[in-house]
Amino acid sequence: MNRNLEAKIKESLTSVLPITAIVLVLHFTITPMPLGTLALFLMGAFFLIVGMGLFTLGADLAMMPMGETIGSELTKSRKLLLLIAASFILGLVITVAEPDLQVLADQVPAIPNMTLILAVAVGVGIFLVLALLRIVFQKSLRLLLILFYIAIFVIAIFASGDFLTVAFDSGGVTTGPITVPFILALGIGVAAVRGGKSSRDDSFGLVAVCSVGPILAVLILDMVFKTGGASYEEIAPVAVHNIVDLLDAFGSGFKEYFMEVGIALAPIVVFFFIFQIFVLKLPKTHIIKMIVGIGYTYLGLVLFLTGVNVGFLPVGNYIGAQVGALSYSWILIPLGAIMGFFMVMAEPAVHVLNKQVEEITVGAITRRSMLFSLSVGVAVSVALAMIRVVTGLSIWWFILPGYALALVLSFFVPKVFTAIAFDSGGVASGPMTATFMLPFAMGACASLGGNIMTDAFGLVALVAMTPLITIQWLGLMYRLKLKKQGEESEAVAVLMEDDEEIIDL
Repeated sequence: MNRNLEAKIKESLTSVLPITAIVLVLHFTITPMPLGTLALFLMGAFFLIVGMGLFTLGADLAMMPMGETIGSELTKSRKLLLLIAASFILGLVITVAEPDLQVLADQVPAIPNMTLILAVAVGVGIFLVLALLRIVFQKSLRLLLILFYIAIFVIAIFASGDFLTVAFDSGGVTTGPITVPFILALGIGVAAVRGGKSSRDDSFGLVAVCSVGPILAVLILDMVFKTGGASYEEIAPVAVHNIVDLLDAFGSGFKEYFMEVGIALAPIVVFFFIFQIFVLKLPKTHIIKMIVGIGYTYLGLVLFLTGVNVGFLPVGNYIGAQVGALSYSWILIPLGAIMGFFMVMAEPAVHVLNKQVEEITVGAITRRSMLFSLSVGVAVSVALAMIRVVTGLSIWWFILPGYALALVLSFFVPKVFTAIAFDSGGVASGPMTATFMLPFAMGACASLGGNIMTDAFGLVALVAMTPLITIQWLGLMYRLKLKKQGEESEAVAVLMEDDEEIIDL
């Protein structure tokens, strides 16, 4: 166990160091920070490293096995009503538990926090049911995604400009560190029992479908609440003047997130143990291992969220404001791209997805190729978001062609790449995006005198969109390479099997 934890800490250290180095370079060059703000950031980086290491180990030991076991047992029961009821409840409780959603809700005016959270949770619950029914009845993910996004864009025409960006952002933040491991494993469990040639393809796609629900929920909520014209109220960062202030800031943050994560994880754990008593009846050794994993997950997530919210959020806002105030504010665009490239490496859910992709595809899609493709996608995302901050261009100019291109690509790549790509969009837009890059965009937008609701919000949406293109582009390159070389191997078979529907090039 100690060796596993040490390996996870080293992995998270490698992930967090690049973005830490970038911020330090900025501090010593164009955006010097007050000593207290710098101390907040460095302490936050330490919390991130330890927290992400503990969380990923806990996900391996508890969250993934729990989701996979529940998914397989629900499918084995062959009781459709039980599957529908259980998956809706699961979608509801894990969404309410998602800390990223709380971060977004705190920053959205005009709609009460709990109203927004419950609406999004119901959206996820409904679409998790649809995602599982898709696997059970072997329906095309591509067709469903096309229909869902047509519905989204039709409804979006009638939404207010201020909340169009918030709606698409909500689809990204909902699939965070608590939701992703559980939903991914749930899909793997259901697909494994369902079997068939497409079981590997069906192992992915749940996150993709679940990301649709929050977008539709917020678009509908916007029309019900008539939220147009609401303004964003900026929250002042914590002032740190000495070591006592620093310890107080992180101590208060730790207490807050210790309670928040406990309340968030409790429904999932209770649901699992009820399922264990009446259905699963797993051996005692399995349960002990899962309890240890839950402990790692709990502590890791508390440390991680304390680090990003107390240490990274104020620094992101400060740096964005300082760069936005420069006479050469155009530097926001390349700077955003560089930060976006490295930021995705510090997202805990990304490492969970990459591990599952490599295992399910028998190494045909490696963690390294996945991470590089995601990093490129997020770099492009943040650069586009900074263009919006600088120019004030509507998000329509980006999301409409972006999603159209992603859906067109789905006709040319193996189905597994489409499923993984749309899952990746939700996974890439996690707590680092919500608590560092979004405040960065807000700070820059405020300095430039822009509209924060329309110009800064939408960053999460773009981060969730571009991986749909880059991962499918990776699939297209794989397909062309394999077709040219005529290679035959287990990995090739995984990618190309059961793909009669793709258009020949």
